[in-house]
Amino acid sequence: MPKTNRLVSFLVCAASLSFCAAPVRPQVPAGGVPHPSAMQAAPSPTGFTAKNNREMLEVAVCGDAVLHIASQPLDAPPVAEAQPWMLAKAAACPGAHFQFSQAEGISTLTTSRLAVTLSLRDGALSVKALDGTTLVRERSGLPRTYLPSMAPGLYHIEDRFSPDSTEALYGLGQHQNGMFNYRGSVVELGQNNTDIAIPLLVSSKGYALLWNTASFSYVDNRFPLELNLESMAAPRIDYYVLYGPQLDSIVHLYRSLTGHVPLFPEWAYGFFQSKDRYKTQAEILSIAAEYRARHIPIDAIVQDWFWWKPGGKGDPVFNSGYTDLPAELRTLHDEHVHAMISAWAMMDTTAENWKQIVQKGFDIPATQVYDPSNPAAADFFWNQFVGKLFAQGWDAFWLDSSEPEEAWPHVGDAILRDKQLAIGPGLEYTNVFPLLHTGGVARHWRQTNPAKRVFLLTRSAFLGQQRNGATVWSGDVYSSWWALRRQVPAGLNFALSGYPYWTTDIGGYHPLNYAETLPPGYQELYARWFEYGAFCPIFRTHGHRDANELWTYGKVFPALLAVDRLRYRLLPYVYSLAWKVTSEDYTIQRPLVMDFRQDPATWDVGDQFMFGPDLLVSPVLAEHATQRTLYLPAGTRWYDFWTGAHDEGGAAVVAPAPIGRIPLDVRAGSILPLGPVIEYAGQANDPIELRIYPGSDGDFTLYEDAGDSYAYERGAHATIPMHWNEATRTLTIGARQGSFPGMTPSHTFNVVIVSVDHGVGGDVTTQPDKTILYTGAALEARF
Repeated sequence: MPKTNRLVSFLVCAASLSFCAAPVRPQVPAGGVPHPSAMQAAPSPTGFTAKNNREMLEVAVCGDAVLHIASQPLDAPPVAEAQPWMLAKAAACPGAHFQFSQAEGISTLTTSRLAVTLSLRDGALSVKALDGTTLVRERSGLPRTYLPSMAPGLYHIEDRFSPDSTEALYGLGQHQNGMFNYRGSVVELGQNNTDIAIPLLVSSKGYALLWNTASFSYVDNRFPLELNLESMAAPRIDYYVLYGPQLDSIVHLYRSLTGHVPLFPEWAYGFFQSKDRYKTQAEILSIAAEYRARHIPIDAIVQDWFWWKPGGKGDPVFNSGYTDLPAELRTLHDEHVHAMISAWAMMDTTAENWKQIVQKGFDIPATQVYDPSNPAAADFFWNQFVGKLFAQGWDAFWLDSSEPEEAWPHVGDAILRDKQLAIGPGLEYTNVFPLLHTGGVARHWRQTNPAKRVFLLTRSAFLGQQRNGATVWSGDVYSSWWALRRQVPAGLNFALSGYPYWTTDIGGYHPLNYAETLPPGYQELYARWFEYGAFCPIFRTHGHRDANELWTYGKVFPALLAVDRLRYRLLPYVYSLAWKVTSEDYTIQRPLVMDFRQDPATWDVGDQFMFGPDLLVSPVLAEHATQRTLYLPAGTRWYDFWTGAHDEGGAAVVAPAPIGRIPLDVRAGSILPLGPVIEYAGQANDPIELRIYPGSDGDFTLYEDAGDSYAYERGAHATIPMHWNEATRTLTIGARQGSFPGMTPSHTFNVVIVSVDHGVGGDVTTQPDKTILYTGAALEARF
């Protein structure tokens, strides 16, 4: 419904609905809306409650920096909505000390970090930091409205806020509009192929709103000083205010509400080879063998769709192109290549499993997908389909079409809106499918083999899904420069939505012309996309092309090989960052505003990002470019990774960018670990080159474990802390903390103090400044 019609509906409905009426209706002009009576507030064990003749409001303190706000019409029934994206209340909302007071028509609740006020006259809430900075402010004059929903017994809800004139807005999942800062726009939150709905809105002012519903929703900031959050079906208005102010702190608070992130197997941080599609067992084996013969680093190969018998999508039965699956997987594993297979929730109506799903009532009616909100259906999906594949020895599952999408017409635009799920109406639970789908598979995986780490790839996501061991790719995007440019801000907003693992189809999925999947000039686009993909948390190529192996891109193959080898040299850095994700709620692919929020020039930068704490990545996104302009954030010195030259931050520079040389800059004070030249994760872990970028103090913690299993959760891992003291030019390598079976007892660290043409580029530095044999005890080295 257009916004204007929705507002007209409100004006017509509000005067007639009982929950809007005062006991004594004031005189208002014809067609007007009566002003509700003043609210009456009182403290509660968790915060305070307030009500007037129209609605009830509750503010609960979940923590010093987390508030839970909920409201509903006065005559609404008690809320019993299932919210499977949230952790149990004891974990998500443990509470904290607060004080409550009232004076001059204002009720005030104060924690050690926040102050929330309620205007009793108009019911508007305002949340401030204790230094007086206004964070969240509802608009006065009926800030919250409740209209009848198309889903019986629920409400079409809206809350109206007033952002300030300068703050930037981020998050909300992944969208293909090319925007990084959403100010002045409308964002639809409805799952679709390439469009992911996660209702977490993050502000450059250091707060976030978690709009706590799975309903089809809109975030409307068309008028820059008005921010309206609206959902089509919910029992009440329900949201959380999270205060950092550092954006990493917001991500930590979000994951404390919805779930923390497990560690992937080490091999999953290497390179995935994929295309649409490998058609036989022999083809898969030949491609893997060719990678090994050419000494091209690779860790995984992917079996895309149509491996099943014709009409059998949803059955674990392979077609005639696959003659001996155990032998195929054994051969791949002997070559240190892992195997991922595509498994769809959307099934063929002729599949035997689908017939049973319908017979048992495990389907979502009027679709061709099972209902993951039905526990029995989730059990069936694993026991009769994915679990049977798992028993064959596959290492990962590609859970495609997880919005879900429909078979005919073949669309995916929030198709659950008019359906009914076991958990409730589709309009109320429009966006929940990917969370429950991945969650069911992950839960059964860990029950079946608790020693093997979960790795899932899927096309959609929702609140809390980061806890399921699933990475998300950006969907079936086009193979074009236009699409490449849009992936960068899409991925950065996804990261700010609290989800740390994300990737794209390197090179794009859909060719612009299916009759010519590798048109003239495409190799340049592929090379630039590959450069960018190497600095995504998960490194993966895919697309609908006649060939998609690195050596088939002959003109740019040397550049692709160099980029691939650089990613593998960076694995000690990447795997250590992955541990920070799991242990500290860290984010690997980081919009500049995460680390440099105090520099307003970073707020609108959506085409550069930090890869961990040290590397500033500036992808080349224009055709025929040989250089690009980039911004170096203020407050630090930056080193060119390729030359060792340095510049001070706070300015734009022009960086050379020939094919194969993505602009990379390293922050002063960085300790960057680079491993040996390897062809798969875990092949060798020594020597480690430690590049130190002088100019500031710095720290890094190197993480190690066995590479798979969940023993790390029980303490089977090791960390090595490192510190650079700029004043004394001293590197301190602390005592190793922890151990694990198979741990390397010692390391050789080749230390390089970076300068012009020394310790630069992706190759091993042949003349380090000092070589250190580390056996686990603390030591110092001066330079």
